[in-house]
Amino acid sequence: MLKVIITDDEVQILKGLRMKVNWEEEGFQIVGEASNGQETLELLQTIDVDVVITDIRMPIMDGIELAKRCQEEFPNIKVIVLSGYSEFDYVRRAMQEGVKDYLLKPVDPDELLEILLKVSKEIEEEKRNEIESARIRWLANSRLQEVQEQFLLYLVRDEWLEIPMIQERLKQIQLEDLGKDNIKVQFLTVEVRGSENNPDLLKERWISFQMLCKEIAKNRLGTYCFYNPNYGNVIHFLNTINSEYPHSTQSLVNDIQKNVKSYLNLETVIGVGSVVTGLREFKNGYIASLFSWSQSQLGSVSQVIDEKIMEEGVFQFSDDLERKLTNAIEGVDLIKFQEHLYSMLGDTIKQSLLSFSFLANRVLFLLSSLVKKYGIETKEIQHTIWKCQQGIWELNSQSKVRDYLIQLAKEIIEKVRVKRYSNGKLVIESILHYLNEHYASEISLTSLSSLFHINSAYLSDSFKNHVGQNFSEYLVNLRIEKAKQFLNDKELRIIDIAYLVGFSNSSYFSTVFKKHVGKTPVEYRNSIN
Repeated sequence: MLKVIITDDEVQILKGLRMKVNWEEEGFQIVGEASNGQETLELLQTIDVDVVITDIRMPIMDGIELAKRCQEEFPNIKVIVLSGYSEFDYVRRAMQEGVKDYLLKPVDPDELLEILLKVSKEIEEEKRNEIESARIRWLANSRLQEVQEQFLLYLVRDEWLEIPMIQERLKQIQLEDLGKDNIKVQFLTVEVRGSENNPDLLKERWISFQMLCKEIAKNRLGTYCFYNPNYGNVIHFLNTINSEYPHSTQSLVNDIQKNVKSYLNLETVIGVGSVVTGLREFKNGYIASLFSWSQSQLGSVSQVIDEKIMEEGVFQFSDDLERKLTNAIEGVDLIKFQEHLYSMLGDTIKQSLLSFSFLANRVLFLLSSLVKKYGIETKEIQHTIWKCQQGIWELNSQSKVRDYLIQLAKEIIEKVRVKRYSNGKLVIESILHYLNEHYASEISLTSLSSLFHINSAYLSDSFKNHVGQNFSEYLVNLRIEKAKQFLNDKELRIIDIAYLVGFSNSSYFSTVFKKHVGKTPVEYRNSIN
C-alpha cells in the first residue's frame, strides 16, 4: 500500500480528490492532508510517504518550493502538482524542481488514476532495482570478504618472503592498513562449545556462528575474522590496535561472548594473543592466541585466557632462525635441523613451560606450512602433526615434543628428497600446486626460486621442459582461466575480477585477456550462455 499526502489550501479540492478515486482498492492510502507546503514538510518528518499531490499556488509555501524541498530532503518521494491552464509557466518550473507529473484542474478521475498507477509502477521498479543493487553489493562484499579471509589465513599460516608483494596484495583487497610498518594488531582465537547432552547443537549452529562473527567484525573498524579448517568450531579475529580504531580488544571479547550467548545460546572460549607490531610478527601473534586458547579448561563454560605470553621477551623465534630451519628441511639435512631445534628447545632448565610450548608450536606451524607448500599432506604426516599438537598441549612432555617434531621433519625431508632427485619433475609439481593456490599474489620466477631454494636459471629451464611453457606464460594463462570462471558470475565487476586474479588494474587485465581469448572480458561475459 503506497502512502499519499494531499496538499491544497482549498478544503473542497481536498474533499474532491478523496472522492475521485477508490484509493485503497487501487493500492493507495491517504495518510495526511495539508493546506500548504510547510505543513506537508512537517508531516513528512513524522510519516513515511511515497507520493505527494500538491497545488501549485498556496500561501506560506507554494507547490514549487515544496517540490524543491522534497527533492533535497526526501528524494524518493514522487510529487504530482495540480495547476490551472493559465499556470503553465509554473508547471514548467515545477518540472525542473523534480515534479514527477502534473494534473490540470478540474481533475479528471481517469487522468488521476492513470498518473497514480504510472507512479506506482515506477516506485515498484525502483524498489526492485534497489533490492537488486543491494544484493549485488552484498555479493561483491561477500566475495571481497572471502578473499580477505583467505589472505589473512595465508599471512599467519604459510611461508612468504617479500613484504612489498604482500603490501601490494593487501592494497588490492582493501586491507592496506595492515601493511603499514607500525601496524599493531592482536589476535583472538574463539571456540564455541555446547552442552555435552546435545552434541549435534554445535553442528546445527556452526554456520550461524560464522555469520555472527562476520557481522561483529563488519561493525568494527579495523577488525577482521577468518577461519582455519585445521581447528574445529573455531573462528579467529584480528583486531587493529591504534588510536584511529576506537574499539578495544576487551570490547571485542565482550561483544563476542554477549552475542553468541544471546543469539545462539552457546558458550565461548577465547584465547587472546599479545599485541604484535608489523606483518612479520603476525604469525607470532596468531600462535600466541592459539596457545592461550589451548590453556582453557574443558567443559561448556565461557572463558577468556590472556597469558600475555609475548611480553616477557623470552620467545626468540627470529626470521633468521626460521630461515635456518627451512633451509635444513629443503636442503634435506635432518642433522642440521636437529641442531637448530635443540639450540632453541634443548635447554629446558632456562626455559619456562610457557616459552617452550610457544616455540614448539611455532616450529610445528613452520613444518605444517612446508607440508602445504610442497603438497605432501599424506595421512602419515597428518597423523604426526596431530601427535605433535597433542604433545604440546600436554605441557609435561618436552622430550616427547622434540621427538615428534624431529619425526615430522624426517617424514617431510624424505618427501622433499624424492622431489629433489626426480630430475626436477616433482619439484615442478610442487611449484604448480603453489601457483594454483597463490596465482593472485605477486609472483615472479625470482621469488619462486627463493621460496623453493632453486637456482632461478635452472628453475626456468626445468619449468619449460616439464610444463611446455615458460613460467610467465603459464602464470598468465592460469590467471586467464581463473578469470573466465569469475566472469560466469555477472555480479562481479571487471575491476573486481582483475584484482581477484592478480592484475593491478582492469585496463591491463582487459588488454591481456583479449590477447589470449580474442575477446575483451565484457565481450566474453556477454557471449556466455
